[in-house]
Amino acid sequence: MGSCNPMMEVVEEEKLIAAARLILRELESNKKLSNEAVRILEDLGARLAAMAKIDESKEDEEDGNEELSDMKGRIDSIYDKVMTLEVGQSMIWDSGTDEAKEYLKTVDEVRRLIERLEGLNPSKNSEEHELLRKANDVLQTSMARIEEEFKHMLVHNRQNLERERFSFRSTEDEGLDDSSRFSFGDDSVDDSIQRDSISRGSEVFIMDLVNPNVIPDLKNIANLMFDANYNKECSQAFISVRKDALDDCLYILEVEKTSIEDVLKMEWAALNNKIRRWTKALKVFVRIYLASEKFLCEQIFCQSESMALFCFAESSKASILQLLNFAEAIAVGTHQPEKLLRILDMYEVLVDLTPDIESFYPDENGSYLRAEFQDVLTRVGDCVTATFLDFKNAVGSNVSNAAFPGGGIHHLTRYVMNYIRTLIEYSYSLNTLLKDHGEDQGQDQGSSSSPDTSPAFEDDSVNENSCLSPMGLHFRSLMSILESNLEEKSRLYKEEALGHLFLMNNIHYMAEKVKGSELRTLLGDNWIRKHNWKFQQHAMSYERSTWSSILSLLRDEGLYHSGNSGSISKTLLKDRLQGFYTAFEEIYKSQTGWSIPNNQLCEDLRISMSLKVIQAYRTFVGRHANNISEKYIKYSADDLENYLLDLFEGSPRSLHSFHRK
Repeated sequence: MGSCNPMMEVVEEEKLIAAARLILRELESNKKLSNEAVRILEDLGARLAAMAKIDESKEDEEDGNEELSDMKGRIDSIYDKVMTLEVGQSMIWDSGTDEAKEYLKTVDEVRRLIERLEGLNPSKNSEEHELLRKANDVLQTSMARIEEEFKHMLVHNRQNLERERFSFRSTEDEGLDDSSRFSFGDDSVDDSIQRDSISRGSEVFIMDLVNPNVIPDLKNIANLMFDANYNKECSQAFISVRKDALDDCLYILEVEKTSIEDVLKMEWAALNNKIRRWTKALKVFVRIYLASEKFLCEQIFCQSESMALFCFAESSKASILQLLNFAEAIAVGTHQPEKLLRILDMYEVLVDLTPDIESFYPDENGSYLRAEFQDVLTRVGDCVTATFLDFKNAVGSNVSNAAFPGGGIHHLTRYVMNYIRTLIEYSYSLNTLLKDHGEDQGQDQGSSSSPDTSPAFEDDSVNENSCLSPMGLHFRSLMSILESNLEEKSRLYKEEALGHLFLMNNIHYMAEKVKGSELRTLLGDNWIRKHNWKFQQHAMSYERSTWSSILSLLRDEGLYHSGNSGSISKTLLKDRLQGFYTAFEEIYKSQTGWSIPNNQLCEDLRISMSLKVIQAYRTFVGRHANNISEKYIKYSADDLENYLLDLFEGSPRSLHSFHRK
């Protein structure tokens, strides 16, 4: 049989179409069909539908084969391109922006092809499955290359941060004395204790840690890796590079990695410098470097806020913990009083930066760092409290084996007064930290053996205590402890007068320091009045101890012969006068070596003595001029008055060379 004639197929199809049209006309003209007619027509429709589905299936199969062929060709092409770039040694992004964009576009195309192939649900042994496996291999190779490029760009586009930009010179570099040493035997502490200046505020300063020109490329890479479900690889690449970069920032700030054991072994001079450097470095690191690092994370991972926060927390964790580790080492160390100012500096900068830390690490990614920061803050605060209380104990337990030379202002007094004047600058912190620590011990109980205290001051003191801040109560307690210690030291003097002079000098110094500073507001005017009264009482006690017995020699009692009214004993008169001169010379010899450092106080005391002693001497000599031979008058009143000016200069002298012939 020969093949079918095409012309015959056309004729038969025309007949079929003509028959179909005839059926349609009949259907339109006949409103009612028999059951047999309906059955035949339904069967005809079913046959036509089956024929149409077969034709559609053939077309879909032809289209699917064509699409699969296209995908295979595209994947093969991309594979060749990716493998060719893998052989090359140069970085793609170093070749230019166009090449980099084209590569990203190509890799993104592979990602989309994989999504299409996965949508076909390929069986394990099908051609689609093999093509999907090859596409995934291409994507994996491309992602590894992109990750490498990502890290390369982060490393080689870091901005050059100059070391000098945020470096801090040490104390020795600045030519400053280490004025915070807790040494009661060294005058160098006088008026030289100072706190570091710590600027306050919440300003942050954003700087470009990475060249801004490459940020769009880094962001595009991150977006592509996230879309391809390589977000973990991308974030780890970023974290590893930026962690090292932040370590370098600490190096720029001259913050070294130091273990707690090393910190505890450090001498105070070295540790003092490290604390000062740390205090400044922490603020710069948080307000500049951390703020800039967070901004960088937000730029690159802008499509995912949670990922940006995660990368920021992980990249900065090691550096923050290194800084906090040093503060913890200081907090667990011994509570030496010389550390107090520096630890307060640390506490205040931690308090100041708490809002920044809360803002930088707001979610669960940063919860660990927030907790660590708060824990260290609490530890440092506890250390401040313990150190201050130990400082009070150290003042009370400072023991002297010998009297302080000259009765001047003791080093302990100078140190304590200048120290607490500096602590005023930390009022807010100290009031916060001392609030729940022994307020009842802060009451001003006065010194145990002070001169008679006027009752007029007692009620005022009670009223003022009820209004004082926690720091004010503790300062009053500290001053009372200091006074008690000074009274113990005053008992070391063999001369009662010198003991009173010593207390006069030191209490006057305390009162002047309070009056001339913000301590006046803290302690109150009543405290000043009370201590002015105290040092004046000691001044009067000094005068009584020194001059009472001498001035008694210039009285007339006992000079007259018994039973012979008006007759004076010239022998007794001469002896009295010689006794006065001898006593005056002894006073001159010893008390020229005594000291009153305050010029005004010294002048006031000399005037008071002159009014009493010179007036008594002038009156005595004048009243008995007719009974005293000129040869027995060693000194004129003017001589003695001039000699009184030599007292309290701190250099012992003798009057023997001035005796009249």
